[in-house]
Amino acid sequence: MFLDNILITGGCGFLGVSLIKKLLALQSKNIRLIDNLSVGKKKHLRQVCEFTEINPNNLKSSPNGLELIVGDIRDQELAIKVAKGIDTIIHLAANTGVGPSIEKPQVDMSVNIIGTFNYLEASRVNKISKFIFASSGAPIGEVEPPIHEEIPPHPLSPYGASKLAGEGYCSAYKNTFGIETVVLRFGNVYGPGSINKSSVVAKFIRKAINEDILEIYGDGMQTRDFIYIDDLINAIIIAVEKHNIGGEIFQIASNQETTIIEMTNKLINELKKQGVKNINIKNISIRTGDMKRNFSDTSKAKERLGWNAQINLTEGLSKTVSYFLNKIGKGVVE
Repeated sequence: MFLDNILITGGCGFLGVSLIKKLLALQSKNIRLIDNLSVGKKKHLRQVCEFTEINPNNLKSSPNGLELIVGDIRDQELAIKVAKGIDTIIHLAANTGVGPSIEKPQVDMSVNIIGTFNYLEASRVNKISKFIFASSGAPIGEVEPPIHEEIPPHPLSPYGASKLAGEGYCSAYKNTFGIETVVLRFGNVYGPGSINKSSVVAKFIRKAINEDILEIYGDGMQTRDFIYIDDLINAIIIAVEKHNIGGEIFQIASNQETTIIEMTNKLINELKKQGVKNINIKNISIRTGDMKRNFSDTSKAKERLGWNAQINLTEGLSKTVSYFLNKIGKGVVE
């Protein structure tokens, strides 16, 4: 049931396009997307499927095939329109990352809090039964890892605060209105399809290929939990299909603590194996709002969802480097 009539916010982004590719492979044919095209573009979506761009004023009650609506998640009237005839909302659209939230905290608040509220409210108005919310470890703040679902949150950055607010509204709409909201806290996702991402793996691969310096904040001993895109998408699909998990939060990550310098060394090895030379590293000032250590205990996801990450970092980086080199060789990088 839940794989029919899906609405995906941020459908042209890295996660959205990867998710659509998987849904189509599972024979899920009626999918509606909304994206403002600020990061993801139509051409990224076109690489995996054909779609029809729809004027929101001409919507039928349910999606017919793959539909794209260009619009802003902060538009509440639009949210209610595009959610008509939908069974499940997968809310991926967001202002992502610590840096952008520090530079423009009001934009971060409006996109991540008002945007999330709008689609929860659209779920209530349209009697949508399931809502999947893409969160992160940022709401937790600086704690002794591994992060788990019962740790009280103390966000360090505006990004962490806005994601925490989204989690709070998910809890409220579950308990007040009975919507089966599920919060997935993603680790640092990487992999094929991330060519325009600003996250560390994608950024370092682009810089290395272009013979630019790889800049590491601080001493590089800060830790992260890197999760390969296919593992993350599998977790979303399971959360959509699983019953009786409304109101729950799940850590979706690799359960492996990796320092930035360890990841960088693995990445450099893979780059060199595939012919990329002259790679240079530089340490720069540590960034405000960054967590020192961050990795997740994923035992709840394993127990309740039957999910576990399958792709280790070395294998995932190898596949990601191959993807970037193939795309750059074809002149894809903008």
